Amino acid sequence: MMTSHQIRNAFLKFFEIKEHKIVPSAPLVVKNDPTLMFINSGMAPFKNIFLGNEPIKYPRVANTQKCLRVSGKHNDLEEVGVDTYHHTFFEMLGNWSFGDYFKAEAIAWSWELLTQIYKLDKDRLYVTVFEGDEKENLRFDTEAYEEWSKWIDKDRILKGNKKDNFWEMGETGPCGPCTEIHIDLRPEEERTKTDGKQLVNKGHPLVIEIWNNVFMEYERKADGSLAALPKKHVDTGMGFERLCMAVQQKNSSYDTDVFQPIIRAISNITGIDYQYSLPEQDGLGRTIAHLSTTQKRDIAIRVVADHIRTLAFTIADGQLPSNNGAGYVIRRILRRAVRYGFSYLNMEQPFIFKLVDVLAEQYKDVFPELNAQKDFVANVIKEEELSFLRTLANGLRRIDSLNKIDGKTAFELFDTYGFPFDLTKLIAAEKGWEVDEKEFEREMQAQRERARSAAVAETSDWTWINDDKPTEFVGYECTEAVATPLRYRSLRVKDKVWYQIVLDKTPFYAESGGQVGDTGYLDFDGESIRVEDTRKENELIVHWTKELPKKFSKVVVARVDKDRRNDIRKNHSATHLLQAALRKVLGPHVQQRGSLVCSEYLRFDFSHFAKMTEDEIRQTEELVNEKIQQNILLDEKRNVPIAEAERMGATMLFGEKYGENVRVITFDEEFSRELCGGTHVSSTAEIGIFKIISESAVASGIRRIEAVTGKGALSWINSELQQLQKVRELLNNPKDVVKNIQTIKSENEQLKKQVVSMEDHIVSELAKQILPNITSKEGLFFYTGTRIDVPSIDALRKLGIQLINALKTDYLLILSAIIQEKISIHLRVAPSLGLNANQLLKELAPHLRGGGPPEFVQAVAENESQVKELIDKISQKVATMAIKPA
Repeated sequence: MMTSHQIRNAFLKFFEIKEHKIVPSAPLVVKNDPTLMFINSGMAPFKNIFLGNEPIKYPRVANTQKCLRVSGKHNDLEEVGVDTYHHTFFEMLGNWSFGDYFKAEAIAWSWELLTQIYKLDKDRLYVTVFEGDEKENLRFDTEAYEEWSKWIDKDRILKGNKKDNFWEMGETGPCGPCTEIHIDLRPEEERTKTDGKQLVNKGHPLVIEIWNNVFMEYERKADGSLAALPKKHVDTGMGFERLCMAVQQKNSSYDTDVFQPIIRAISNITGIDYQYSLPEQDGLGRTIAHLSTTQKRDIAIRVVADHIRTLAFTIADGQLPSNNGAGYVIRRILRRAVRYGFSYLNMEQPFIFKLVDVLAEQYKDVFPELNAQKDFVANVIKEEELSFLRTLANGLRRIDSLNKIDGKTAFELFDTYGFPFDLTKLIAAEKGWEVDEKEFEREMQAQRERARSAAVAETSDWTWINDDKPTEFVGYECTEAVATPLRYRSLRVKDKVWYQIVLDKTPFYAESGGQVGDTGYLDFDGESIRVEDTRKENELIVHWTKELPKKFSKVVVARVDKDRRNDIRKNHSATHLLQAALRKVLGPHVQQRGSLVCSEYLRFDFSHFAKMTEDEIRQTEELVNEKIQQNILLDEKRNVPIAEAERMGATMLFGEKYGENVRVITFDEEFSRELCGGTHVSSTAEIGIFKIISESAVASGIRRIEAVTGKGALSWINSELQQLQKVRELLNNPKDVVKNIQTIKSENEQLKKQVVSMEDHIVSELAKQILPNITSKEGLFFYTGTRIDVPSIDALRKLGIQLINALKTDYLLILSAIIQEKISIHLRVAPSLGLNANQLLKELAPHLRGGGPPEFVQAVAENESQVKELIDKISQKVATMAIKPA
């Protein structure tokens, strides 16, 4: 039986013999494409070739591409773990023809590879072809049908509708008819009962699609229409995990050697064996609660085994968990895995991070970037696990404070605490409660609408002015250029209308690699249009403006804001020097994890697992300034083969997609050499001065430095000196400012201690006065006395503690005091009474602001009548409950 490594290598070798260029996988996170968050298919990295925005370098290409399907139109998340063949992360084996071969070769080679190399049973294979669509004016794909007729019986060629056999990447972009190859993996006994063709595309877990050949002929426009692409292309995608399932004759992709090392590791960590239990054919679906314990555990193990791959490879490619965008998607995936481990595998401590080593070893020869960063990746996951486990505990406490969970509360648990709905529903069922799922969905839909209205841009199609061609960037040499306008379009973002203009050449740098886009002006035959930003979109350099010229002239003069560009250049070059200095001071483990280079300052995120000491910050700053003073000349090399750049020792970013030729920026070959496409100073002396203004934590294992250079640094230093001078004046200009402040601080601490001592004395005296006035009702100590005179909220809290320590058990106290012109309320309830102080407050006085744990709450009232009202209601409630103290 072929191993997964042999299966992958056989695919690549097969197409290499067919004269395909084998290229590496692109990073998972998509940059410079607003229509796509993650690479969700093998063709995504080649989108610009299909659109004609990028020249065809190799007419035939093959690779294995890392893919994620966790958001947007192509989203397999809900099926993961429940069925046995959907995954969030997967490898997509693919071969492409860019205007070279078409349907005949693609179909013939598919059959050859599957039946002769992988030796799959021909009698188990079925194919589908596009039946056409009248609404779109698309005809039946007779060409694909006739080509398949050469290799497979016609009764195994099935017609597929637009949903299944017309492939589209998204709302817009390249698309075309496709032909799918399906395999029937059922036991022979089942196959004799039901013909496999009846189960194709019906969701059967053992009758699955393994390969899709897409014939790219069209581009979907923003208005929904279809336009012919300049050239016809072939895009094929074969899910590696499903292929292994077929070749290794397994009932589940989780049973192949792709997943088994991870599953064994999960079992070793949790002490729970994987039992290979599979869902019934009709699907277990979204309601996991009714399953057996074994089924729940197996689903949980599959979920964790799948999700760790998504987390590890995405973090290795540079995307950290966060609260927005791609980072939020990754955080939700991680929390989903933690929840399954917590609920069904009894894992109340972090454990998922321990799987990174297994994964790194398994893929070190395929995707070595994970192995190179395995410690960093594991630490990020561990910290995220710890964080959510704390959130889980808080969410469970929130549920314990309730007497029911309605749809709105379920949404609150999801939105605030990260609780998936099925977890909320499961906990509710254990308490004998039902949750209104429709109300929850209404709240979810409202949130989606809010997000959509806040984020979605309505974009028009491009209007062509001249023949289209790639934009030439000339901004390394100059800040002004004469160009020809090529195309423009409008877009609405929220309530603002913007215009995008593309030129045949431009000195404007498009936002990339952390460097912000240039601003400036476009001069159309005397009419000046302000460029507010410059961005890259699908390899196009796009100038963002708030207006269009009255008339597009044949030529346009493009002028960059020179002063702003110069400030940006200084900060960008200083960022390179900073990274080199950090590696010298802290160690070679330092890797860039993000940056922002603008005209005002620079921000640099890097991997390091400890707060920098003052001495380390000083050393780093001094080393950068030393290199600035050495007036090191810029050594810029363009079109350097990537292999040569690696030999030169150039620093490269994980998660960055580099071409075969790169640009190398060097400031002293023994100090700083990086791959970079940004703009830089011609010598380090132009930077002037470098000053670190802050060092802080961003995420687990990620530190952030913010710094300023040149006139920005001078302005910051002068501002600090002015503040120091004001401090001197306030202190009557002492000779030693630091010593003077230390003396004042020491005196202040002594005074605070005296105040605390006085407060403690006041509290003790008050407790002595109050204790005789506490009444006993049927054994319950009950006090709702008049307003108390204490100096602080802390003193009120101490008074409550002293009183309950004296009473020991069976008490209910309400204390109130005016503190800083506000009426503060302190409510304490003995645990022995079975009451919840927080619940009492919310039930009897929902208008009061406050809260706390079940034993005591603090609140603020607007007037004395609100306090009296609360006392009366609590007295009535206690009287009617007939509490019998322990």
